[in-house]
Amino acid sequence: MNRRQLTLILVAFVVLGGIGLWLRHRDVSSYETTSGAMGQKVLGEFDPNAVTRFVLRRGTNSLALAQKDERWVVAERGDYPANFAEVGETLRKLWNLKIAQPVSGPLGASAIERLELDPDATNQPATVIELLDKDGKTLKSLLLGKQHRRRPATPSRMGGEEGWPDGRYVMVAGQTASASLVSETFSNLEPRPESWLNKDFFKVEKTLSVSVTYPEATNSWHLTRPTETGEWTLQEAQPGETLDTTKTSGLANALSWPSFDDVLVNPSPADYGLDEPILAQLTTADGFQYALQIGRREGEEKYYLTVNATADFPKERTADAEEKPEDKERLDKEFKEKTDKLTEKLQKEKALSGWVFQVSKWTLDSLLKKRTELLKDPAKEEVDTATAAPFGVPPPINPVDATLPPLPPLPPELPDHDDEHEE
Repeated sequence: MNRRQLTLILVAFVVLGGIGLWLRHRDVSSYETTSGAMGQKVLGEFDPNAVTRFVLRRGTNSLALAQKDERWVVAERGDYPANFAEVGETLRKLWNLKIAQPVSGPLGASAIERLELDPDATNQPATVIELLDKDGKTLKSLLLGKQHRRRPATPSRMGGEEGWPDGRYVMVAGQTASASLVSETFSNLEPRPESWLNKDFFKVEKTLSVSVTYPEATNSWHLTRPTETGEWTLQEAQPGETLDTTKTSGLANALSWPSFDDVLVNPSPADYGLDEPILAQLTTADGFQYALQIGRREGEEKYYLTVNATADFPKERTADAEEKPEDKERLDKEFKEKTDKLTEKLQKEKALSGWVFQVSKWTLDSLLKKRTELLKDPAKEEVDTATAAPFGVPPPINPVDATLPPLPPLPPELPDHDDEHEE
């Protein structure tokens, strides 16, 4: 190879390398950063308190949260109360959202598609956020695109090479000249109405009475107990019916921490088993009464229920005749604190009336037992009595024990060391 050929090869290598670098630069030009906008607010300045409507859209799914009567509600759930803390935190994050890494532009269609910032895309469309004021004017609008993932420095044998989300690409609606990478992932910002509901529910405490009435009368039952720690008693027990206390232990905590998954808007009672519901009534030591109507759709592992809470508790304390003055102030304060808590509890639980809730099966399983499931089985009792050994008589030897091999003989008796010493 002469010098001329070598020179041509080197020139060709340089040219090809230059072309490759240009192509790479063109491919990633949309992702190059500039330092000027780093740390600036994505949405600029706006008053989050002026936002009275918050809309989320992704594809064909849409969600609207709105202020109504000084509270946030979920429009798609018949204006059921929204999770105020979640809405407030989201608005705070949007107001304080800052650019962690700006993406230079203008962005082409391919770059917008790769960053999932196209709200009209068929696959992986952007999530659109609109913040509106009381007059319906859009204050700010933002597009949420692809989540940025941080990959581990070294691949793990257990997987996880894709890493974990640590940010998200965003773009102000109408400003396609540039996008930004922010440190918020906004994983919860999905247009799913059920995930934005206020999940505060009723809570049955210190239960003294439980009655469950089935459409089939033979399955119904009513249990009471004198105190919140006493034994349950079956009311109107029939001859031969004996309550099995091992099966009623769970009733003490039935509905002590219930939860719901969703709220139904204008449901057809027949479609959800509420045309012939199971009726449950519970009374507590604090004077609360809960009336539940429970339905179930055929084949579903979910229940649908309505709840109506009432209460009758003392509003004034009756002082003891021998009560000392120094004790009166303390007792009055304790009584007021308790009464205030019960009053607040009643107000919250009365607000649940009129709604139809979807709950998981485990929420009501401990309560919805049929009458026979709470009783001792007479046939089993007779078998246990017949096989039980009389008092003072040892149980029969297991026949298997007779086939065991005989024990080895004992070792010969060792000589007495003291006698040997004497000899």
